[in-house]
Amino acid sequence: MVSQQINDDETDAPRRTAPNAISEDVILDAATQLMSAIGIRRTTMADVARAANVSRATLYRRFPNVEAIAATVTTREFEKVVARAPIADGAVDRASLVQTVVYLVREARAHPLLRRIIELDPEFLMPYLLHRSGRTSRGQLAVITGFITAGQAAGEVRDGVPARLATTVLQMAWSFTLTGPVFADGDLDALDTELSDLLERYLRP
Repeated sequence: MVSQQINDDETDAPRRTAPNAISEDVILDAATQLMSAIGIRRTTMADVARAANVSRATLYRRFPNVEAIAATVTTREFEKVVARAPIADGAVDRASLVQTVVYLVREARAHPLLRRIIELDPEFLMPYLLHRSGRTSRGQLAVITGFITAGQAAGEVRDGVPARLATTVLQMAWSFTLTGPVFADGDLDALDTELSDLLERYLRP
């Protein structure tokens, strides 16, 4: 993944901003644009440094490799999607919980970065789907667990260990995000309707 070693001499690049003055968001914004355009595997540390206008030495001080940048980028992008979700104020009813999960699935499915990963670098997702959870998955579980806990307190969600229910909901969500479109024949609205019905039946007391 890393095509070049650190090169911090005079030939590295024109004068750049001091390392301690560079916001991490500048680097992540550049990496997001690159990975959404050409994929993760084709993105190098040199590419990110050039796009962010930082030296490679500065970039390596922040991140050890492209995989670490990609993990941080995907977590940040998910947090942005959550921040835009139609989460109701006050007590969470089952309808708003289901609506929020379906919204997150729809937005994730349409996100340029995830689409590019699926098209070009599906192997990036495999460890997180088959072997371990990553920061993004743990963040998703935390959000859904919070919804379910609030829904149970309001009498809108069936009894059960919230984290276990959240795990099942997340498995449904990822299935409809990644493999659902393969079987939807282009009718993604119908796919979302089926997910909504499935979640409603699963969470109903």
